Amino acid sequence: MSQRGSAGAEGRPLPYGVYRGIGVGLCLAGLGVSAYLAFSHYRVHADPGYQSFCALSKAINCDTVSQSPYSVWWGLPLAVWGMAAYSLLTLLVIFAGRDPARKRRLWTILFIIAFSCSLISIGFAGVSAFLIGSWCILCIATYGINFLLAFFGWIIRKRFHVEPLATGLKNDLRFLWANARVAGPLFGLLVGALLMAFLFLPAYWELRHSDPSASIRSGMTEDGLPWIGAENPLLEIVEFTDYQCFQCRKMHHHMLQLTRRHPEKIRLLHRHFPMDHEFNPIVGQPFHVGSGRMAILAIHAAQKGKFTEMNEWLFFKVAKGESSINLADAAAATGMDARELSAALQHAPYRLLLKRDIHQGLRLGIVGTPSYVVNGQVYEGNLPPEVLRPLFQAAGTD
Repeated sequence: MSQRGSAGAEGRPLPYGVYRGIGVGLCLAGLGVSAYLAFSHYRVHADPGYQSFCALSKAINCDTVSQSPYSVWWGLPLAVWGMAAYSLLTLLVIFAGRDPARKRRLWTILFIIAFSCSLISIGFAGVSAFLIGSWCILCIATYGINFLLAFFGWIIRKRFHVEPLATGLKNDLRFLWANARVAGPLFGLLVGALLMAFLFLPAYWELRHSDPSASIRSGMTEDGLPWIGAENPLLEIVEFTDYQCFQCRKMHHHMLQLTRRHPEKIRLLHRHFPMDHEFNPIVGQPFHVGSGRMAILAIHAAQKGKFTEMNEWLFFKVAKGESSINLADAAAATGMDARELSAALQHAPYRLLLKRDIHQGLRLGIVGTPSYVVNGQVYEGNLPPEVLRPLFQAAGTD
């Protein structure tokens, strides 16, 4: 069988257009994946019922990665940075075809950027493995795209022109300068879009609350459980939460907004269910270490009429990626005494109150957080709209 014309048999490279076409495809694939990751990052934080298709397990879970503080860098989600990087690479590959006869310009710049992104990918993989403890399938896809782009940049440099890296970089920059009339507006548009994201993209991932003590009633039930909202509610929602649980923080944010919209009809009642092996009998190994102690601080604050302030502050601290609590900071933020907070952590009656909440949750069949109880029915993870809608209608709301 004749092998004439085979690249492998005769050692000739494939046509330049094939390599460039693959480069364009990889850049667009990276841009598409990054755009979906940006969309998913927003939905994870803003939509109470959202779950991405790749939230498969504890170890493979895109949502867990999006929820971590490592998903944001320099004030923007990493996915937005990814969109900017792949947009830049796409423009470079497009301009690499502007001088097809020479077949050499801009591939050195592309190789350097893609190689740098590959090194960054290794760092992000380490963060996922050792700090987050979960992997994002789509993030892994971008790692592969980065390595392939770096490989194709190296192949094209090797097969179509051979020049030192520094010389190639200098010549690439000269080529861009020579085409500044066309390249300038396009690259300027990319820089402008990134600047607009810095200036106008709201920090939705922070889920910050307004002043917790403002414009909303709070109190304690006869059983000593803290609540906010209506003193005589038409609808009572009991939340079981863990201060180190992202979904708890997100759902509490939305439950607080819901209660503020219906302050005379809804009461949000809080119970603790820390997934801390030191306090919760269903947790068999170290997990959410310290969340039980956070709950005790909140119980003490409730006894002092400061539960709402402590509750919001604890959720905010965990939002910043802090699992340990500085008692002096807690005292300053809530108007309490740091020495009393320290003593509260060893106060046996508080531990009994926490044990009461946990055992009540276990009796209801709760095994994870957040969980909600409405009219005796338990809902895990969130309160679906179809559950809330008829309840509001029955309560006479729209």
